Amino acid sequence: MKYKILMTLMGLEIGGAETHVVELSKELKKQGYDIIVASNGGVYEKELAAAGIRHYHVPMNQRNIFKMLRSYFLLKRIVKKEKVDIVHSHARIPGFICGLLKRRMKNAFTFVTSAHWVFYTGMGLKYLTNWGQKVVAVSEDIRQYLMDNYRVRSEDIFVTINGIDTDKFSPKTDGSRIRREFGLKEGEPTLVYVSRMDESRALVAGQLIALTPRLAEEIPGLRMLIVGGGDVYEEMLEKSRTANEKIGRECVTMTGGRTDINEFVAVADVFVGVSRSALEAMAAEKTVVVAGNEGYIGIFTPDKLEMAQENNFCCRGCEMSSEELLFRDVVYAFHKMTPEERRQAGKYGREVIFEYYSVSKMAADCVKAYDAAWRESHAPQYNVVMSGYYGFNNTGDEAIMLSMHKNIQGLGENVHITVLSNKPEDTKEKYGIEAVYRFGAREVLRAIRKCDVLLSGGGSLLQDSTSTRSLMYYLSITVAAKLMRKKVMLYANGIGPVSGRRNRRLVKQVVNRADLITLREENSYEELLSMGVNPKKCFVTADPVFTMDGIAPEQARGLLAAEGVPMDQPMVVVSVRNWKGMSQFIGRFARLCDTVVEKYDRTIVFLSMQTPNDVEVSEKVCRKMAQPAYILRGSYSPYEVMGIISLADFILSMRLHTLIFAARQKVPLIGFVYDPKIEYYLEKLDMPSGGSLKDFDMEQTLALVENVVSHKAEYVAVLEEKEALLEKMAHRNEKYLERLLKKKK
Repeated sequence: MKYKILMTLMGLEIGGAETHVVELSKELKKQGYDIIVASNGGVYEKELAAAGIRHYHVPMNQRNIFKMLRSYFLLKRIVKKEKVDIVHSHARIPGFICGLLKRRMKNAFTFVTSAHWVFYTGMGLKYLTNWGQKVVAVSEDIRQYLMDNYRVRSEDIFVTINGIDTDKFSPKTDGSRIRREFGLKEGEPTLVYVSRMDESRALVAGQLIALTPRLAEEIPGLRMLIVGGGDVYEEMLEKSRTANEKIGRECVTMTGGRTDINEFVAVADVFVGVSRSALEAMAAEKTVVVAGNEGYIGIFTPDKLEMAQENNFCCRGCEMSSEELLFRDVVYAFHKMTPEERRQAGKYGREVIFEYYSVSKMAADCVKAYDAAWRESHAPQYNVVMSGYYGFNNTGDEAIMLSMHKNIQGLGENVHITVLSNKPEDTKEKYGIEAVYRFGAREVLRAIRKCDVLLSGGGSLLQDSTSTRSLMYYLSITVAAKLMRKKVMLYANGIGPVSGRRNRRLVKQVVNRADLITLREENSYEELLSMGVNPKKCFVTADPVFTMDGIAPEQARGLLAAEGVPMDQPMVVVSVRNWKGMSQFIGRFARLCDTVVEKYDRTIVFLSMQTPNDVEVSEKVCRKMAQPAYILRGSYSPYEVMGIISLADFILSMRLHTLIFAARQKVPLIGFVYDPKIEYYLEKLDMPSGGSLKDFDMEQTLALVENVVSHKAEYVAVLEEKEALLEKMAHRNEKYLERLLKKKK
């Protein structure tokens, strides 16, 4: 669909955000979208008019209540007259006004914003900022800023770039008109700096002017053009006059605001600037010193690319700009770099622009945000809260969370998910999943209040073998949701053991209030029925992790190499955990591992599913072993763990999800039973059991190992069949959820 889009911004004077909007508008217009721009106006109005883009004067450039009220009514008139589909705001004031307008006009348009920089959040200004339905952020660090400071959901942020018109900014651009206007001679060393001359933007301009006498002495015949206008322009102009008087000639020239920036860039031997202006100079194959109010990167070279991309060439988080840094790099660029070195640096800069910063890519990123926001405006939206044992460094439970999240996302972009996590910041950073602190009562209740369905699961949440306190937590979350009249689904739960009579009664009362229950084992189904739970609500599926994939084998080999694990012999992955009676089991299990090494020439590698607990138990086994073994001590994601397991010859495990990972990767396995859920899945997978820990039989287990080694292909064939069935059953979980969501609406 080709939308009619209203761009709103403060003004159209020289500046990075303003140029961004102009280039974006022109590119979208070229692609067939109907573009209108509303702002306080400025030098770029003519460029928009030349592109056939209508401009309305709306005074959104000041926090003045009367101007903001006038802007509100003007924008309302424009939206109605033009029949606007999408409003795209590019600054705080336009965003605030358009946010009010959207609510008052009863969502008559779809609302998108762009974040070009970080805003001051004090004095209540944070609460006057409206980020719309979707946000386009011009860098990854701004994306993180939005999430940290405004709680914008990661799924609502689309990261883009400052798209550059590579035809307009090109090594072929003619700068002769600028040379004539400012009396620049061919071969005269020329430095060009471009930025708004506002107090918040003109730090480097001031430093360059202060350096003029030193630079003129060091670089004979130097000319400096400082391009841009703003609220400190007159102050900078006076300083430039003083500097010129001091050296007895016009070295530094203040041009004021201009729109022919590409022609100024064309005359530069060295360009100094930040953000968009730096990228434009790179497109023109200039040697660029990246410096601005927020930091200093220096002469742009390949080793600076990653750092510059992190902050969109704005220098946030870098060392601050100083006169000494500027003097060093400007002199180096003119005197130490040969013309060929400058040419190569410029050529590399243009290659970077073509690869990462084309204006067509910027427009495509924005269209993705428009499409997502449009769908959100025109389709029913569903909010889901996931409650489980997430954020505790337990690989199995993290795998459940990731599998559930991926599968639920597969239902459509209109399903929004919030996870209750013990470490919400880690969950967001590692996996890009929206999360709140599971013990923060206010946050949890707010998330539940906004949701359509609460999911409790997966995993063995309803049990009292670890503690009654854990059981009470999950039951209380369910009760809170039902008190708020929310739908509740127990999602792929493993139930029990629940031993206490009072606890069993509580589970029955609370679980009977759930709207839908899926269970990962028949055992759990039988357990709920024994408590008196309504069987009509219960459906047996499978663990969601049967739908998860791991990293590629070559990546997994890299992780093992980093841990010093040799790959010259087949690897046996061992996963142990602490449990009652482990002290008696450890010595015998160590002898089993020794035999595997001695008899079958295998390398034993201990894999932790919960750090540091499993590492400590693994160390105890290793100390009892006569043969060498390896312990993986890194903190690995579930994807990485599954990738490592894929390289194993076979698996020895007490952990359920190690077994599931192995089955998913078609790696033969032998399980050791400390809980009925292990026995259940060994039977479902038709894989051998080493029996319960208290009845461990060394000879019987060695016979199982011999059979696995001798008939590996047969075990793999069994796993291929059984795992495919369990994967299909696991996908039923989200299908049941989908029915519940649609029933809700």
